[in-house]
Amino acid sequence: MSDGELLASQVTEAIRSVVGAGTKALHEPTFSGNEWEYLKECLDSTFVSSVGIFVDRFEHDLAQYTGAKYAVATVNGTAALHIALKLAGVIQNDEVLIPALTFVATANAVTYCNAIPHFVDSEENTLGIDVAKLHRYLFDHTKIVDGQCVNTLTGAIIRAVVPMHAFGHPVDMDVLKDLASEFKLVVVEDAAESLGSTYKGKHTGTLGKLGVLSFNGNKTITTGGGGAILTNNPELARQAKHLTTTAKLPHAWEYRHDEVGYNYRMPNINAALGCAQLEQLPQLLESKRQLFSRYQVAFNKVDGVHLMSEPNGCSSNYWLQTIILNADKSRYRDAVLEATNKAGLMTRPSWVLMNELAQLSNMPGMDLSGARSLNERVINIPSSANLGQDAQ
Repeated sequence: MSDGELLASQVTEAIRSVVGAGTKALHEPTFSGNEWEYLKECLDSTFVSSVGIFVDRFEHDLAQYTGAKYAVATVNGTAALHIALKLAGVIQNDEVLIPALTFVATANAVTYCNAIPHFVDSEENTLGIDVAKLHRYLFDHTKIVDGQCVNTLTGAIIRAVVPMHAFGHPVDMDVLKDLASEFKLVVVEDAAESLGSTYKGKHTGTLGKLGVLSFNGNKTITTGGGGAILTNNPELARQAKHLTTTAKLPHAWEYRHDEVGYNYRMPNINAALGCAQLEQLPQLLESKRQLFSRYQVAFNKVDGVHLMSEPNGCSSNYWLQTIILNADKSRYRDAVLEATNKAGLMTRPSWVLMNELAQLSNMPGMDLSGARSLNERVINIPSSANLGQDAQ
């Protein structure tokens, strides 16, 4: 047996020792609360579209849970990020700093604003933006002109920075906010994956000017499809709701719109599912922490691999459990992926780096050696909240 085959076998057995035999998805939702009751109530009301009591309730409950003053529910997390960037002042030809190691929605939302994704590197402790490296890069390649950060290579204004809390692990937001203040950048948090994660006691998505969440079918809780914008600013919240409701002016019967808006509001039937899911979030988070603890024991016995754990001062939702191969084992990543999936244990690598996608390959960016290294070594393993119960 080759070294790669041995490592693949050890990883496979470590996962199986925690989750048991049989086919295991990467992440699937858990429906064990009031989902059927609320969905029936929604159907009985006939209000299944973007107006209804469950949309209002879901927004209220989200704001209360996260500590944000306002939450605006949207059809998905990408739509939420699009509107958040517009409200942050991102306009045509602006540049927006985003990690190259992210899901494509982060970059897509920037392009929806006719702006330019500017790719930055990531570091291993959080899997998020390498702030120290970014600081050096901005110091060397930008200047402040009339209170705006200007890229000296392109002449474009760098308007905002978007930290993405990868797999639920919070970025070091204090140092990122210090950097943003120094270089006159607006912070818009991509907290799509981190509902339930906190940084120094504050919920992710509430630490910048705006933040966004996702409730896709594979997230910790789901509305089927859905997202939300979080903010503490009442005027931004009002604008977010207005823009996501086709910019329609209130009127008993007339349809009049005062600017270009978007049909981005979450339907009531999706919000009904979300209300039931949100009620179960504390138990789901506890189950995922227990799953992490069992994986930690299992992977302590596997050389050349470590399990990603929450950064200091943070509480992670452990949305996706993540193993990282040592640098000298990176060449075995695909062997591990092949063996685990062949065994019915769904695993996946991190995303293809944004700068490697054809449609984004000509965008500006810094040295991305950290992101490339992580991309070669990161593997997500089965992470559903209901896993491991029978294997304890």
